[in-house]
Amino acid sequence: MARAAKDKTPPTFASLGVAAEIVDALSGAGIERAFAIQEYAIPIALKGQDLIGQARTGMGKTFGFGIPVLDRVFDDATVTAPDGSPRALIVVPTRELCLQVTDDLALAAKHLRVPVDPTSPGTFVAPTRPQTRQLEVLATYGGVGFDKQTTAIERGVDVIVGTPGRLLDLCRQELLDLSGVEIAVLDEADEMLAQGFLEDVQKLLSLTNPQRQTMVFSATMPGPIVALTRTFMNHPVMVQADSAATEATHTTTTQIAFQSHKMDRLSALARILQTPGRGRSIVFARTKRQAATIAEDLASLGFAVGAVHGDMKQPDREISLKEFRDGTVDVMVATDVAARGIDIDDVTHVINYQVPDDERTYVHRIGRTGRAGHTGTAISLIGWDEVNRWNAISDLLDLGLNDPPQWFSSSPEFLERFGLAESVTDRVGPRRRVKGAASATAPARKPRTRR
Repeated sequence: MARAAKDKTPPTFASLGVAAEIVDALSGAGIERAFAIQEYAIPIALKGQDLIGQARTGMGKTFGFGIPVLDRVFDDATVTAPDGSPRALIVVPTRELCLQVTDDLALAAKHLRVPVDPTSPGTFVAPTRPQTRQLEVLATYGGVGFDKQTTAIERGVDVIVGTPGRLLDLCRQELLDLSGVEIAVLDEADEMLAQGFLEDVQKLLSLTNPQRQTMVFSATMPGPIVALTRTFMNHPVMVQADSAATEATHTTTTQIAFQSHKMDRLSALARILQTPGRGRSIVFARTKRQAATIAEDLASLGFAVGAVHGDMKQPDREISLKEFRDGTVDVMVATDVAARGIDIDDVTHVINYQVPDDERTYVHRIGRTGRAGHTGTAISLIGWDEVNRWNAISDLLDLGLNDPPQWFSSSPEFLERFGLAESVTDRVGPRRRVKGAASATAPARKPRTRR
């Protein structure tokens, strides 16, 4: 098993054997050196070996598998030359992550051009010189119509990124043929397991070339994922960017936990969001309804807030995510599933409005901050009836945060910990509208806050 070394200068992508065209595209985007998971995964994957990558969110795993996928499809003699049918398949759990992975791969593939297949319908190749086309990466996901995706497939796709349900729907309707796939990637495999997609993933893999290269990336390795790797992989190499999930929660993220009464929790949240130096922040809610309610309450207090949750239409979710990335809003309220597409390196704060269901969810959540060399802060607001569950998470991850103190939003300890003045109030400005909330908002109600 390969494990990332520490305290050394990261290598360049060129030194890892990556094609010059990809190196140039990354360099143009200011990406010069590899993260740990990339340093160890890329050389192995470029050889066509099966690989299991264990790394938390924010460790650079998208390029860890995406760069070798593009490199091999573009110019690997052992991979069938591109002919417009998919050579690589990347399966992800959510629409948002599908779009993010596709965007990252499109960036890296900017300078990749492959020969035009003269046998393709409607193709004309001039006899004087060979013709080329852009290597195509396509996102396929549910919640939108089939037309644009099927049109793109008919036009020709080299790398297809998709959610399990939509990919299977396309295959069942004979709109997508995966038999030519020679490289398959399962990203965030543990999350697909948690959402009940394991059977769909197995079906998709069975539709690909049995001699394919398979890569699995996951923050944790529960038993069913291990069983999946044994069934569908051939002597995979294990790569870890962290020695364990517990180490990942300690190194770059300051963690704070306190007990918060449900009648005071919105006030506590509103005041935490006024912490000096706070930048982009994600507030995690357990349910879709709760996410909508929190977002509406914060907007009513003047915060620039967006929301992403499953009851929102896909275009509205994309608007909300775009404005969060652009900085138009600096607070995003999200459910765990919807947040999988929030791939931003400079999130300064993650706030758990309630205790997450388990330690795996906690690791995934706080992995949204303290990314890519940045530091971050993770804050957990714990209901008085949630202390036992929190203590179990703290014990499993060795956080040392058992039996957290009871603070109110006006407590001297609370104000001191977050650097707030005694005069702080909940309201920061006039009422705003939640970005991206046109299709799903919480029932109107007056928030209970302390002015």
